[in-house]
Amino acid sequence: VTLGSVARFFCAVSGSAVISWELNQRSLPLDSDRITVLPNGVLQIHDVTMRDAGNYRCLATNMASRVRSREAELTIIPASGPRPLMKPHIIAGPQNISAGLRQSVVLECLAEGNPRPLVSWSRADSKPIDVSGARVLGNGNLIISAVKAHHSGTYLCRATTPGTRNYSIAPGNLAVLVPPTLVEKPESQTRPRAGTARFSCQAEGTPVPRITWFKNGQMIHSNGRTKMYNNKLVITQIIPEDDAFYQCQAENSQGSVVSTSRLIVVLSEDRPSAPRNIHAETISSSAILLAWERPQYNADKVIAYSIHYMKSEGLNNEEYQAVIGNDTTNHIVDDLEPARNYTFYIVAYMPMGASRMSEQVTQHTLEDVPLRTPELSLTSRSPTDILVSWQPLPPKLSRGRVSAYRLSYRTATDEQVISVELPVPSENCTQYLLQGLQPDTIYLIRMSASTRVGWSQPSAWNSHRTPKTSSATVPPAPNLELEPLNCTSVTVRWHPAPSDAVLQGYKLSFHPDGQSEDSLLQLPPHDHQHAITGLNPRVKYHVKLLAFSANGDGYQAHHTVNTPGCPSAPNRRLAALPSPDHIHATANSSSAVSLSWGRPAFSSGKHVSYSVRYGPLSPSDAATVRYVQISEQTVTVTGLRPNTRYEFAVRLHMDQMSSPWSASVYQRTLLEAPSSPPRSVRVSLIEDDTALVSWKQPDQPDLSVTHYTVLYASQSSWLAGEWQVLQREGEPGLPWNFWNIMEFLKGLFQTFESQGILYFFVQISASNQEGDGPFSSTVELRLTSETHLGKNNPRHAEKTAFIDGLYHMDEKPMTGVIVGVCIALSCIFLCIFILLTKSTTHRNSASSKMIGQVRNDVMRSAASSANQQQAENAEVLLPMTRTHFIDAKGGTNLMINHAGPIMSDAQSKRKKWSMLNNNQKSNGNKSKVSNRDKCF
Repeated sequence: VTLGSVARFFCAVSGSAVISWELNQRSLPLDSDRITVLPNGVLQIHDVTMRDAGNYRCLATNMASRVRSREAELTIIPASGPRPLMKPHIIAGPQNISAGLRQSVVLECLAEGNPRPLVSWSRADSKPIDVSGARVLGNGNLIISAVKAHHSGTYLCRATTPGTRNYSIAPGNLAVLVPPTLVEKPESQTRPRAGTARFSCQAEGTPVPRITWFKNGQMIHSNGRTKMYNNKLVITQIIPEDDAFYQCQAENSQGSVVSTSRLIVVLSEDRPSAPRNIHAETISSSAILLAWERPQYNADKVIAYSIHYMKSEGLNNEEYQAVIGNDTTNHIVDDLEPARNYTFYIVAYMPMGASRMSEQVTQHTLEDVPLRTPELSLTSRSPTDILVSWQPLPPKLSRGRVSAYRLSYRTATDEQVISVELPVPSENCTQYLLQGLQPDTIYLIRMSASTRVGWSQPSAWNSHRTPKTSSATVPPAPNLELEPLNCTSVTVRWHPAPSDAVLQGYKLSFHPDGQSEDSLLQLPPHDHQHAITGLNPRVKYHVKLLAFSANGDGYQAHHTVNTPGCPSAPNRRLAALPSPDHIHATANSSSAVSLSWGRPAFSSGKHVSYSVRYGPLSPSDAATVRYVQISEQTVTVTGLRPNTRYEFAVRLHMDQMSSPWSASVYQRTLLEAPSSPPRSVRVSLIEDDTALVSWKQPDQPDLSVTHYTVLYASQSSWLAGEWQVLQREGEPGLPWNFWNIMEFLKGLFQTFESQGILYFFVQISASNQEGDGPFSSTVELRLTSETHLGKNNPRHAEKTAFIDGLYHMDEKPMTGVIVGVCIALSCIFLCIFILLTKSTTHRNSASSKMIGQVRNDVMRSAASSANQQQAENAEVLLPMTRTHFIDAKGGTNLMINHAGPIMSDAQSKRKKWSMLNNNQKSNGNKSKVSNRDKCF
C-alpha cells in the first residue's frame, strides 16, 4: 500500500474463537487509534507508516485449541511527494448479514481519501438507528449488540470529505432471524355432514414461516376434498371420518410453533344411507358413465345427488363436483383427460343433511390420438445421413401410450414422400438415423405419433441440409440443448463433440417457424452458452448451431423450441378459443353420414385442424367410439352400421391449443334392404292339413324387417311357377342371431287331396321400407298316403336333410330300428345276468326290483330322447302365443309350446322302439361330454 493510506487484513475461522493478530511473530500492539481489530477477524490500519511493514498472521483461540494462520506480508510504498487530494472511497463496506435474536453484528465501513473522510451511518428507510446496544468501533465501524427484530433493515455507510459535498455510500442489509409466532390461530368448529370447514392459520417470523397442517398428528396432503392454500385448510363434503383434531404448525430455521383445533361432525338421525352399487363405464376418451342405486334407507327423502371425482394418481389433485336431481340414477361425466384413472363417489342430499359417501370406484378413460407430435432435433454425422432425435411426449399431450411414430421425409425439390413407421417398444424410442441420402441437399422431415386409437396430425416440415462431400475433416455437430428462460428468452447450451479439429468458433442462427433464417451470430470457441432474447411468446423457433475450423463449416445441429406464454400477459386466445358451431349431420346411406360445421371468425388466415369424435349413442357401444383428424370443415364418416343412431362432436386445434368438444349432434343411418334370405327354414307337418314353417332373420346385424313373404305351392304348381302368398309381420325387437319365427300353413290336405299331390314346397323372403330381400332355398315337405289316412293321428316331421338344394324328410328304415332294439335288449339282459351272478341270496329280492327299475329307466329315457330330438329339429321357435296351443276343432290332442310340437302319449308308445334306438345314441354322446369335463 502507499504510505499514509489504509491497510486491511481478514481472517476467517470455523467455530467460535477469539482472534488476535501478530506482526513478525509478535503480538500486535493495539495502543494506537490507527489500528482496529473487529470481532469478526478484520484488522484495519489507518495512516500506515513504514514501521507497519512486515509479516502479519492471525491467531484463533478457544478452550479446545489455538491455531495460527499463514503469514501475509505488508509492503509500504514510499510517497514521491505530498499526497494528492482524493475523493472519499469505501474500500470495505457493510455486508449482508443474517443474525439470530440477541446476537451481536458488525457492520464494517473502511474508507480512504485525502483528507481522511468522516464516516456516518443511517437507515435506508429513514428510521432512526436504535442507539441502545449500538456503538462505533475504530474509525466508523458499527457494532450492534443483542439485536432485535426491529434492527432489521438496510444500513447505509456514508464517507464524506470534511467541508465538502463529496461523499461515497455503501449499503448493507441486516436480517434478524426471528422464530415464528402465530398471529391467527385456527378455531374449533362444528359442522354437519357434507358441509365445509375452513381453518385459518397466520404466522410471522424471519424467514417467513412455512405452514404445515396435521390431522391427529399425521401430515395432511392437499388432495380431493382437502385443500390448502394461503395458509388455510379447507375441507369440503365433510364425512364422519373428518371428526378429528387439526394442528397448524409454523416453522422456520429458528424454531416452530403449533396450535390445535377440533372439528366436530354432527350427524342427522334420519339421514339417508349412502347410494349403492356404484358402477362406472367408459364411454369415450373424455367421458365416463356413472350409474348407481338409490339409498336403502330414506330414499324417498333424497332431493339431489352430488357426484365427486378426481384423478386417481398423484398428489394435489383437484376434486370436481357435479350436482344432479333425484329423478335419475346415472350421469355422464365429461371433459376428462384421455388415458387417465379417475376416482368417483356419490353423496345423497336431503333437507336435513347428507348421506355418507358411497363406495369409491375407479375407472380409466380411453386413449385418444396424440394432441401433438414431439419436437424434432436434426443432426448430420456424415454427408449422407441425418440423425432425427426427439423427446417422449408428456402424458397430457400423448393422451395414451404412444405405440408408433411415422417419420416422413423428402427433398425440397421432390414431391415424393418416403415414410418410415417406427414401432415403440416397452422403452421409449427417441431417435432414428436416415441413411443413404444425397450430400448438400435440403431435406424436409416431419413426424406423426400414434396410439391405439389412431394417428395424430403430422408436424410441420422441418428443413435440414446435408453437408457437402469433402476430403477435409470438419468439426462434428455439437450436442445442443435448448431451455426456455422466460416467455421472450431461450438459453442455448452446447458441448463440442469429440474431434481433432481446432475450432475457431461457432455460428448460431434462429428464426420463427415458417419464416426465413436470420443473420448468423458468430461466437468465440470458448463459449458454450448463449441467451437468445427479444422473442415472441408462444411461438415455435428453429435454432441451428455449427462449429467451424480452418477446414470450413462443420456439421449442423438443428433443434426446435416453443416459447411459453407470459404470466403478466396471458394469452387470451386460450380462454377464448371457442368450439366449432353450426354443426350439421346428414345421413347419406345406411353406412355413411356427412358432417359439416362453421369455422370461428377469429381463425381466418390461421392454420387450423379439427378432430371429429363419433360413436353409437348407446353406452354399451362405448368401445366403438372413433376419431377422425381433418383440416377441412366437412367430412363423410363411413363404415357405420345401418339403422343406428350416432353421436358426433367436433373440436378445434390451433396454435398447439385445443377447444372444448362442441355440443353433440345426433343422426341415425338409413335402413338397409335385406341382402340375404332368412336362415334355417324348416317345415314340419303337425296335423293332416296344417304345417308349421319356422325360420330365422337374415344374417345381417341391425337389420329391421317389417314383414316376411311366405310362398308355398304343390309340386305341379311349383313346376308351373304358381305360388300361394302369405305375409307375416316382422319382429323388430328380436335379436337377429337368436330367435326363430314361425307361421302355420293350414288347409293343405283339402287343397291338394283332390289332385293326389304328395310334395309341397316353401320359400321365404324378408322385406322392409328399403326393399325386398332374396328368397330362401326351396324347402320340400313330403305328404304320404299314411298322412291322409291317419287324420286322427297327427304327425310331426322328425328330421329334414338338405339334398340337391331341397330339404327332405328323413325316413328311418325299419331294419335299423329292429337291430337297435335287439342290441339294447341284449345289453339289458347281460347286465341283469351279471348282477344276479354277483349278488348274494340275501339280495335276490332287491336284484329283481333293480331289474324292473332299469327297464323303466330305459323306456323312460327312450321317450325323453325322442322328445329331445324333436326339439333339436325345431331349434328355438318363437311361438305365436306363450301358452300351449291346442286345436279347438277336436281333431288332435297335439300341443305346441315355446320349444315346438310335443308328442302325445299314444305317439310315444307307437314310436318307443325307434326312441329306444335314439336313446342309445344320445347316451353315447353324453358320455363323451362327461369325459371332456373331467379333462378340464
